[in-house]
Amino acid sequence: MAEARGNPLSQCGRQIVRLGAALLMALFAPLAAAGSAGVASTPPMGWNSWDAYGLTVTEAQFKANALRLASIRPHGWTYAVIDEGWYMANPLGADLKARQYKLDPYGRLDPVTDRFPSASDGHGLRALGAWTHVHGLKFGIHIVRGIPKAAVEANLPIAGSHFRAADAANRADTCPWDDGNYGIADNEAGQAYYDSLASQYAEWGVDFLKVDCIADHPYRPSEIRQIGRALAKIRRPIVLSLSPGPAGIEHAAEMAQWAQMWRIMDDLWDGWTFPHNDPTTTFPNGIRNAFDSLAKWNTYVRPGQWPDADMLPFGSLHPHPGWGDPRASRLTPAETRTAFTLWAIARSPLILGGNLTEIDAPTWALFKNDAVTGLNQQDRVSHPLAGLPPPMADARIWTSRLAGKPIDTIAIFNLSQSPLAVNEKWTNLGLAGGRISACDLWTRARVPAGSNARLSIAPHDVALLRVASGKSATTCR
Repeated sequence: MAEARGNPLSQCGRQIVRLGAALLMALFAPLAAAGSAGVASTPPMGWNSWDAYGLTVTEAQFKANALRLASIRPHGWTYAVIDEGWYMANPLGADLKARQYKLDPYGRLDPVTDRFPSASDGHGLRALGAWTHVHGLKFGIHIVRGIPKAAVEANLPIAGSHFRAADAANRADTCPWDDGNYGIADNEAGQAYYDSLASQYAEWGVDFLKVDCIADHPYRPSEIRQIGRALAKIRRPIVLSLSPGPAGIEHAAEMAQWAQMWRIMDDLWDGWTFPHNDPTTTFPNGIRNAFDSLAKWNTYVRPGQWPDADMLPFGSLHPHPGWGDPRASRLTPAETRTAFTLWAIARSPLILGGNLTEIDAPTWALFKNDAVTGLNQQDRVSHPLAGLPPPMADARIWTSRLAGKPIDTIAIFNLSQSPLAVNEKWTNLGLAGGRISACDLWTRARVPAGSNARLSIAPHDVALLRVASGKSATTCR
């Protein structure tokens, strides 16, 4: 009793405090671990299987593309992502029954071993994740939000909890364009199911999780919160990418709280523009629409928060693209260069969508231009320029500068079907006055130094200029 009188805390009290401190550390350690790792401190760069393989990608095809991606890893390309369908025995089936989802005993999607042999004996995607890491890449997968209908009908147990699948399901909520899942109820059972997914994906070595049918048509804030909380509980940093678009800008703060990427456009495909007979949809989207979408979302770009203009459908869209017939991308070389430049300077995630094993050499060379990808990956501030002079009505301009430095890069895009002759004072194009020298980061061509920008830009093409003022000579770096 003397000890109790001499110290306001008794031995029992001190034990309670120590237990409380330990509990707090256990609760917040995963958050600290994820934060210290800098989840998506720069826009993710990588490859996704959807544009070339749709639902059909196999382990062998994934590995072949990942090896190609690994060859340009020194240029910043990091994430290799398996899109939808890795759990379907018959991905080209006409309906849910025909596609034959494979589930584990806890109602979670499981890879089909005929397509992913390393998943045999209950290993899931663990071995494939480890293989991806050995090659210096990060590993990603796609899911549609919710819980598989078959898991609910069988009322399977939810791993790590006393709940069962029927407790977690919201049968009244299904994805309007994907019939595989019921929605997740906003309750403890629903959180337990997403917790079980996050735990499993961490064990598989997943670094990137793309969740579909959640950012728009419909927007599902309760499930975004549940997934975000589930990922915060694990010790592995996982990028959360929300799809599809166009996400509502009124939801920007909530999405940024829980995710690192969210889609700001409907699915992008290989065209400058596409006709939309149905006024309620923008599917499919062309490159032209991205200028308006990226400008609209520009103020929300910051480390760990990346408005996403979708994957880039470049090169070979074979053998089973997610939309349309197998084909070579219909984007012209100018349009391909324009799209890559816009995504880079606007600091959208750079996720390639074509079949990397069949891509042509000129397109492949684009991905190794460090001066261009640096606009995306360096600590930079980029802005679209408003109020262009009348002769530039068919142009769009973005400027870029290193944080705390003057503007050193300007992209002048020609959106018209005709060549654009530029003869404007640099001050009209967003730069300070005086004598400016410039060099094109794509062509290495130099623009004559002076107070005016004088150059010609082909239809749907871009001049991407590194600029310097006064007597300083600019370089194409």
